[in-house]
Amino acid sequence: MSVDDAASALAAGDLVVYPTETVYGLGADATDADAVERVFEAKGRDRDKPVSLAVPDIETALEYTVPTADERAFMHEFLPGPVTVLVDRKDVVPDVLTAGGEQVGVRVPDHEMALELLDAFHPVTSTSANVSGTGSVRELAELGEPIREAAAVLLDGGETPGGGSTVVDVEAGEIHRRGPVADEIESWL
Repeated sequence: MSVDDAASALAAGDLVVYPTETVYGLGADATDADAVERVFEAKGRDRDKPVSLAVPDIETALEYTVPTADERAFMHEFLPGPVTVLVDRKDVVPDVLTAGGEQVGVRVPDHEMALELLDAFHPVTSTSANVSGTGSVRELAELGEPIREAAAVLLDGGETPGGGSTVVDVEAGEIHRRGPVADEIESWL
């Protein structure tokens, strides 16, 4: 299947699996509460654990979020890349995505196919394409049956490097999850 097929599926409210510079992600229209709910169902994820959103660039992130000056500076320094930055959300971002919180995690993946998808359709949920509590997926052959059955399109980008993104709250000066570039981020903070 192609990126265009995946973008059409997202527009129709369906789920897709797509590669990133860390692991495969499970994508849905991040502004469609029903589609986001299907992501939680497929993953068996607790509703009190928020999901991030992915966009093709920082300018697009501004359509959905209200970052501070420091958060913008951080985003320009570290995105695209294996980083999730927590910023205040706009009303267009549904409560189900953020578990009712005022912040949403923003990702701009540093992966050609992911960016091509996000150029064609955005924002997309950014969460690993695995059932909660099981290992992350680095290639489509590892994809579990519940995710495979839930997704309308599987985009094959080959094997991904693995790991998770570094999750950062710039305003609090905190790293919530260490991943690639965590040391550089710590220095920046």
